[in-house]
Amino acid sequence: MPASRSRLGVIFLTVLIDLIGFGIIMPILPLYAQRFGAHGIGFGALVFVFSAMQFVATALLGRLSDRIGRRPILLTTMLFNAAGYVLFAFAPSYALLFVARVISGFASGNISAAQAYVADITPPTERARGMGTIGAAFGIGFVLGPMIGGLADHYLGHFAPGLIAAGLSLVNFASASVILRESLPVEHRRERPLFDLGHMGEALRRERLRPLMLVWFLAPFAFAGYTVALPLHATQAWRWGAKELGWLFVVIGMIAAVVQGFVFGRLERRTGARALLVVGLFGMAASIAAVPYATTSLQLYALTVPLAFANSLFAPAASGLVSIYADPTEQGTILGAAQAFAALGRSLGPLAAGWAYDGLGQRTAFLLAGAIMLVAGVSSMQLRDMQQLDAQTHSGEQLE
Repeated sequence: MPASRSRLGVIFLTVLIDLIGFGIIMPILPLYAQRFGAHGIGFGALVFVFSAMQFVATALLGRLSDRIGRRPILLTTMLFNAAGYVLFAFAPSYALLFVARVISGFASGNISAAQAYVADITPPTERARGMGTIGAAFGIGFVLGPMIGGLADHYLGHFAPGLIAAGLSLVNFASASVILRESLPVEHRRERPLFDLGHMGEALRRERLRPLMLVWFLAPFAFAGYTVALPLHATQAWRWGAKELGWLFVVIGMIAAVVQGFVFGRLERRTGARALLVVGLFGMAASIAAVPYATTSLQLYALTVPLAFANSLFAPAASGLVSIYADPTEQGTILGAAQAFAALGRSLGPLAAGWAYDGLGQRTAFLLAGAIMLVAGVSSMQLRDMQQLDAQTHSGEQLE
């Protein structure tokens, strides 16, 4: 079935708005939390519940879309997104702010249905290009979102970021209602269990995959913890507001776009993905641990550049290695397990960082995040050469 440009455009817009909405909230969420008297653990809980709901919804909505179709899932989550952002804008208490993050986190799980829609409407020869559209939306959204959020809060007031995000969701719903047709024929729909995490245990049991799965959990755990501790530290140490935090996240997003779009491929051809994964993890560990020793905003930016560069090496290297170390017949299952471990890490890391920030101090929170990233780096060094593993497997088969 030839892919319709208009329908791919709406899917692009859907993912872009999800990421812009997420990015809009990033620089202002710690300020909102502090306004209601929340400290490290309270802010961490707001980040945790968003990622936790996204983790649940990604699995649930993808499988549900296999039963009832993609269109109803996508349209419903667009309305959920709008409602969550309106509640965020006008939340009069921490409890309702928490509920707003629950709603938005669940709605952002529509990425699985969006990817399934792209797979439905693209032939195999064009599928990588279609999925690349979703990847581009991620990159653009992560750059635009923090910039919009920081500037809107600074110049238009505290209600503006949430209302802008809600308005974008409603525009998306209107365009999708008109353009998006159902992509999954009735005869292709399947009844499958809505929750099945067995693939995570299966991946951990594989010797060649175990270190990689640990990396997929530990690195997002540590980086998510850093993203909680950093705004708390910056607002306290240098009295940063939403605008300053927004620009910092924009810098991170722009570096990620440049590295993953232009630099990574050239480096990977020279060094291999394993080397880049190791460098990325150790680079993040050192940069995160050094943050509490920065005495000026300029020094923080100087640490942010290598941190963002190292983080940009991690994701594509880790994804590429999963596809190499997994059997060709189980690519989707093992990639899904890796993403599940990453989502779990992103959910638990903020809680741990918030607890450490309140109970052990801001310096300790960064040092612990750096130490966990260091453990991920050590785990990445346990990835054994594929030729050696294959030789051992072949030898074992001959002995049998």
